[in-house]
Order: sequence, then structure tokens, then C-alpha cells
Amino acid sequence: MAIKRTRESEEMYLETILLLHRGKPNVRAVDVGEELGYAKSSVSRGVNLLKDRGYIEIDHETGNITFTEAGKKKAEGIYERHSVLTKALMKMGAEEHIAEENACRIEHVVSEEMMQVFKKFIES
Repeated sequence: MAIKRTRESEEMYLETILLLHRGKPNVRAVDVGEELGYAKSSVSRGVNLLKDRGYIEIDHETGNITFTEAGKKKAEGIYERHSVLTKALMKMGAEEHIAEENACRIEHVVSEEMMQVFKKFIES
């Protein structure tokens, strides 16, 4: 169970950083913490784990977070899953806010095979 929570947390951080970068050029750990509502100590640990895994780089002078190539690819994949799931749930009749909320939970556990099913569903 700890592996699942670690993966979910990692994915939440990556997706949040990606979305923050779409709205502003410079993203720092404090921005991530504010967006997620997490304590500064939790965000510091989470961001450092992403750095250690080679997903992000942190400018030591400014604190700005940028993606490595691998990190950007992973973050975009997570966001794509979220978008596909949201569209599929809405197509099934869910209201947008309910679809968004549930897609955020499902995106961390859905298999690639099931994602292909969801993609075909929203294309039909």
C-alpha cells in the first residue's frame, strides 16, 4: 500500500507543477504547497524526492522548479490520463466537477490497458 501512496503523491506533485507552469513562468515549492494545501515540510520532502528521481531541477538561487525531459514526459502522461478519464466520466453522465474529482483519484491506479478502453470510449 505504501508504494501506491508514494506513486500517487509523486504523480500529484508532477501534475500540479505542470499545471502551475501553464499559468506562470516560475514555479517554486511554495506555489506547489499552496495549490495542494500541503505543509511546507511535506512539499520540501516531495519536491526533493522528485529531484532525486531525476524528474525536476531546482534553481538554488531562485527556487524555481523546472522539468527534466523525463519529468515533463511523465507529468504530461499523468495529465493526459486525467483529461481522458474526466471526458469519459462526463460522457457517461457525470457532472464536470464530479468527473474531475473522481478522475483525480482513478488516474493513479488505472492500468494502461484500461486507459486504452477509455480513450476508445471518448472517441466513439
